[in-house]
Amino acid sequence: MAAARGLSLTAWTLRTVARWPRDRLLAASPGLEARRVASSSGAEAGEGQIHLTDSCVQRLLEITEGSEFLRLEVEGGGCSGFQYKFSLDTVINPDDRVFEQGGARVVVDSESLTFVKGAQVDFSQELIRSSFQVLNNPQAQQGCSCGSSFSVKL
Repeated sequence: MAAARGLSLTAWTLRTVARWPRDRLLAASPGLEARRVASSSGAEAGEGQIHLTDSCVQRLLEITEGSEFLRLEVEGGGCSGFQYKFSLDTVINPDDRVFEQGGARVVVDSESLTFVKGAQVDFSQELIRSSFQVLNNPQAQQGCSCGSSFSVKL
């Protein structure tokens, strides 16, 4: 699935992606039985979890339909070495971890989870943009000023 690179996609872009004809999306894979992990903001949440803010949950419930979820990936690039990539998806792969809270789902592949475990996914709405963002990433040593890229702790 083609998606814009960087920290965030605007809400408009996410809605546009969600409106793509369903026959153009990949069929669901047998990996739908990926490990599901209930994410919470409480103390019982583990270090390997992704935490969702209330605004993230609310926005995901507004823009996703059916089996759609938000996929968070980390890829090489950006001014600090690694960058976050968000997209809407319907296919869960065998190595994916599913974090669900309040009916909203965020899926992270096992390689990307290494770089974002313990982080928080938020939806921020400002005058100049609306976007999903990764906040408080304990795996990041530093990031760029716009928040779209980061370097990892060694």
